[in-house]
Order: sequence, then C-alpha cells, then structure tokens
Amino acid sequence: MSSVLFVKSGRSPLLRDGWGRLYSRAMDALTIDNLHKSYDGKEVVKGISFSIGQGEIFGLLGPNGAGKSTTINMIVGVAKLGAGQISAFGYDNQRDYRKTRQMLGVVHQEIVIDNFFTIDQAMKLHSGYYGVKDDPAWRAMLIQRLGLEPYLDKVMLKLSGGLKRRFMIAKALIHRPKLLILDEPTAGVDVELRHGLWDFVREINRQGTTILLTTHYLEEAEQMCDRIAIMNHGELIALEETQELVRRLSSRQLRLWLEQPLAELPAGLDFYAPKLEEEGRLLLLNLPAGVRAGDLLAQICGLEIKISDIETEQSGLEEVFIQLTGMQGMSA
Repeated sequence: MSSVLFVKSGRSPLLRDGWGRLYSRAMDALTIDNLHKSYDGKEVVKGISFSIGQGEIFGLLGPNGAGKSTTINMIVGVAKLGAGQISAFGYDNQRDYRKTRQMLGVVHQEIVIDNFFTIDQAMKLHSGYYGVKDDPAWRAMLIQRLGLEPYLDKVMLKLSGGLKRRFMIAKALIHRPKLLILDEPTAGVDVELRHGLWDFVREINRQGTTILLTTHYLEEAEQMCDRIAIMNHGELIALEETQELVRRLSSRQLRLWLEQPLAELPAGLDFYAPKLEEEGRLLLLNLPAGVRAGDLLAQICGLEIKISDIETEQSGLEEVFIQLTGMQGMSA
C-alpha cells in the first residue's frame, strides 16, 4: 500500500467546558477524535481524527469496506462508539444526544422510508421527531425543489427508487439541520436528478449548511468538495484541500506537436513512457507528480527536437484515489 499521506487540517484541538462537554476552539461543525469501532473482534475504524469547519463541503471517500458508513453511523448515533469522541458544533454526541440529533440531518446509503405513510403525511410529521415545530413554508419549499409535488398523496411503498431518494433528502432537511450528511446520495439515480441534487446542495451550503458527503462518483467529489479525506482499511490515509491533493499527487501528460515527424522514439525518455502518434508528429510524455515540466522540456530541447505546439492534460481525483488505495475505482 502507498505510504500514508495524512495531512493535518490545522484545526484546533479538543477542549472541555465547565460541564465536561467536548468542544473545539474554532467551534467546528464536526470534530472526531481518535475514533475506533470493532465488529466481532475485527477493528473496522482504527483511531481516525479529523474536523469539518462550518460552511464546508467535506468529502469522506474510500473503497467498499473502508469504514466510511460505520463512521457516519457513529456520528449520527445509529452505532455506538467503540472508543474516541465526536462533537457537533461543540456538543458531545453521546452526552448531548438530543441536541446533536437536532443539528444533524442524514441521508443513508440504504433506502429508509415509512412505507405506509404518504409523502405529505411523513413530511408533516417528521420534524417533530427532532423536537422541532413544523414549518409549512420550509416544507413546501423542499417539496417544490425536490420535485415531490405530484406525488404528495402517494404512499412511499409505491414510489420509484429515484423518488424515494428525493424524499429521503427532503426528510433529512425538514428540521433545518446545521450539518447535512449525504452517504452515497446519488447511488442508482438518473443523471437529471443527480445534477438537480448537486445544485440544491450548493444552494443550501451557500445559505450556511455544512455538508459531509460520501460518494463513489469521484468526479462529483472533485467538483463539489472543499476538502477530502480518504479512508482505507479503517484508517485515514489522506486529508487535504481537494485541488491541492490532486495537484500534488496526480500526473500530467504532455502532448508535443513536432515540426518534423520522428521515425522512432528519442533515446533517454523511457522514464516518461513516451509514445508517438499522428505518424510521428505527436509525442506523448507522462509527467509524474513532483517532476517539473520545465526540466523535461529542457531535456527535449537538448535532443534537438523542434516543437510547434504544447498541450498538457492533468489527471484527476480518480487517479489519486487509485494511487492511494490500490483500487481500480470505487465500489458502491
């Protein structure tokens, strides 16, 4: 496995107030400290620590079995903590369970619905589960934005998978949570709904809602997330701003259009996996992370190869993910 590339987030350490409650100086939206969890004697979350700042869109990524969903289940109180501490907006999620549950909304990876309620009935009832009074205007906005208006009188047992997913998102937001947790929210939904969902997530984020996202669509994570943490085998192996992580660890391809075609590959370029195309007029070279393009171009010039044009193409988060985890893509 690749060497660990965990990068400290620079967040303040955990403190305790006069009542012994956990909090951080920066009052992060979420703070996780030395979190552990085992099932049947097997440790599935191995002492991870990270924090999410208020207003962030934060990605928690990893292959199947990495410990992401277990971590989320501990955050929202579905699973007990093995060891460690979790706080949401300064409140310990064990001691202040009711308060933290009011602050969190979660869309689980699995479809979780009340089969025999209509959408209208469920939406009117659900905020009360959190001790929050129903807000008809907010409820109507969620119904309208998520395209649920034509289906209000349908029982959820009869809804399609995509509509059930929309309802789960509305249900997670009905009590106006400060932190919305999305665990594979677009799994199995069509492209139109996926794009509409991300537009809506960006909108509520701009209004102040913090987002914790897991997804196996790495392109989505790269576009959406301010920072990304990558888990593998229960451990946190990377934590960094998304663009910086991609910049540091992804490779680039240089496409050199030549004034004169080459009959064979130049000597001394094997390190860059050279390849000739377009009848010898296009030289392709892979530039590994950490290697400067200027050094390669100087080497090319030293070979007296005349270049008419240069194009560069940088790989994205998917390559970084594969490099760190050894997985060829993410499992659902």
